[in-house]
Amino acid sequence: MKHIFRITLLAAALAVTACASKSPAPQQRAQAEAPEQAAADEPTAVTVKSRDGSYEGEITGKAAPGSKFAKLEIGMNMEEVQTLLGHAPDRMHTYESGKRWIPFYFGNDARRMQALFKGEGCLIFTDGNIWGGAGGDLIGINNDPSGACYKE
Repeated sequence: MKHIFRITLLAAALAVTACASKSPAPQQRAQAEAPEQAAADEPTAVTVKSRDGSYEGEITGKAAPGSKFAKLEIGMNMEEVQTLLGHAPDRMHTYESGKRWIPFYFGNDARRMQALFKGEGCLIFTDGNIWGGAGGDLIGINNDPSGACYKE
């Protein structure tokens, strides 16, 4: 019995040592050697409070001065955004957020809607609770005139 315990303990120690001594993958080494290059390639994301301060949203990239996206604020509703931009989105789709699976979650963020406005970028709105009610609050602004931010 003592020998089985000692062999098991030795095997576990060898496994831990083997895992700890592995060198990082080539991609991880490249990122560790040049972190500033990786950061320069991706647009910066800033977390900001909504207009009423009840939740936080995210703004990615920088809006062009004088553009319509520069006037947007986290917390605006869908009607305000469309009035400000002057038209409906060019493309849009909805998807479930992770909050959909939280037991007894009754907030308006169980679903989300992503909308593409060509030449400006993408917007993310709350799209309602699990029964389809509520929603329509702007929670994400992605300033990307190329439209690469839109993912279906």
